[in-house]
Amino acid sequence: MLRRAAAIALLPASVLATVAHGESSGGICNGTSMYVKVCATASDNVPGMGSSDDRKGSASASSAAGSGTPKCTYEKVIPQPPPENLAMQDGKRHGGKGAVYRVWCPDTGRFGVVWIPDSTVPRAPAIDPETVARRAVDAMKLMGPKVASPREGGKYVVGMPMWMWVDQTPTTYGPNRATASAGGVTVTATAEVSSISWEMGDGTAAVVCKGTGAKYTPSMGMAQSPDCGHVYGRASIAEAGGKFHGTATATWTVNWQVTGDRAETGSLTEVRQSRFTAEVGEVQVLN
Repeated sequence: MLRRAAAIALLPASVLATVAHGESSGGICNGTSMYVKVCATASDNVPGMGSSDDRKGSASASSAAGSGTPKCTYEKVIPQPPPENLAMQDGKRHGGKGAVYRVWCPDTGRFGVVWIPDSTVPRAPAIDPETVARRAVDAMKLMGPKVASPREGGKYVVGMPMWMWVDQTPTTYGPNRATASAGGVTVTATAEVSSISWEMGDGTAAVVCKGTGAKYTPSMGMAQSPDCGHVYGRASIAEAGGKFHGTATATWTVNWQVTGDRAETGSLTEVRQSRFTAEVGEVQVLN
């Protein structure tokens, strides 16, 4: 069942301009003339609420639900996504009479999209799909970048270009995929590193690289890395152990999709770190 706080009925586009706002007692749902927004809170027992047919088109409010259930705002997407969108495809499978809504659950931080049939009141999920998606992420055992360069035991020179790169594995870079289920909700999630931020340990600004980084070969000579490089401006002799101590921080982008009756989708980010060292010395010139 569903308990709604000051919900706006799903109105046709011709009357959207007359909608001022729909605001819940908790301040979660604030609509505009361009969107239809509905606040929804999951509840197992809602007095006066009958079948789904009884609830269609209802604009009445009920009392606030218990604090243990997720509160979500549903915002109709205007204009609607293209036909190849997963939620639009889900709508086509269900007859095509409805619309795609953005879903935002501030209690959990979830953001995604879902198809909702016309005149049907949106339902806050008893099980938050993003919570299930995070279980799938846990199953992936994601780790920090597998740093290949700077290499352990390597020696580098002040003023010479350093090439940074990582080895690509499912757990350290992706892509990685897993499925999890809870409370009748099944979610498939796919994770891949979208960027790596390199803190080089010398106090300079972090170097942000979008890919794994190009691998250096001797034929490159003293050329700069085309996509992920750094030049140390001083030696590391004064640092702990005579080496710079750096950190490679990977940002993982996780896209997830609910399988089953509703093709709800969303995304989240995860961060993982790895540490590395770089021994950097001055060039020795002999007379």
